Amino acid sequence: MVQRGGNQRTQRSLSARQRAILDFLQAFTEEKGYPPSIREIVKGCDVSSTSVVDYNLRALEREGYIRRDRDVSRGIELLGRERATTRTVAVPVMGQIAAGHPIPVPEADSWLPGSGVDTIELTEDLTRGRPGVYALRVKGVSMIDALINDGDLVLMEPAQTAENGETVAVWLRDEKEVTLKRFYLEGDRVRLQPANRTMRPIYVDPDNVEIQGRVIGVIRQL
Repeated sequence: MVQRGGNQRTQRSLSARQRAILDFLQAFTEEKGYPPSIREIVKGCDVSSTSVVDYNLRALEREGYIRRDRDVSRGIELLGRERATTRTVAVPVMGQIAAGHPIPVPEADSWLPGSGVDTIELTEDLTRGRPGVYALRVKGVSMIDALINDGDLVLMEPAQTAENGETVAVWLRDEKEVTLKRFYLEGDRVRLQPANRTMRPIYVDPDNVEIQGRVIGVIRQL
């Protein structure tokens, strides 16, 4: 229960499982610099399912121990006494993704202050602690059914390969165009699938495809 007239809480308002989850959240966040995923909580606290974790996180949120953003991976913020230091990283915004020139995957010294490249400050939970993350602004609505809309920022992890179903930035060598699509290798062809029911997939030869990055997150434009 939250005591009226003060910021102190009594732990009697928490079950043993909720206290264990809260302790795990704090220890994990202090060690990694970003909060755990739901599945990491399941494993770390020896809980039977993600739904059980979700139930107990709702209780912790209701009691004021945490704040959650369910639209963000690892979107758990510790509040009050349980708050841990959240580190931020500067992520370069390398332009738009629609069509045009290949994406210049950034090197660390290419976007330092004075380099002319815009950056945004993000917490490490958004970048998942991965190195080399950069952002691209989406132009168009070909991925709108995947909740990636015109004007949104997609967070990209440098990559040259992809698994089927992953959303990637692809440079089409012959067309000299770059596009954001879901990748599928189907025998002797590649299907680049838009997430927009009004648009048809693009079929290309694998030799025409150069993967330049993999989407790991989205910052939505409101």
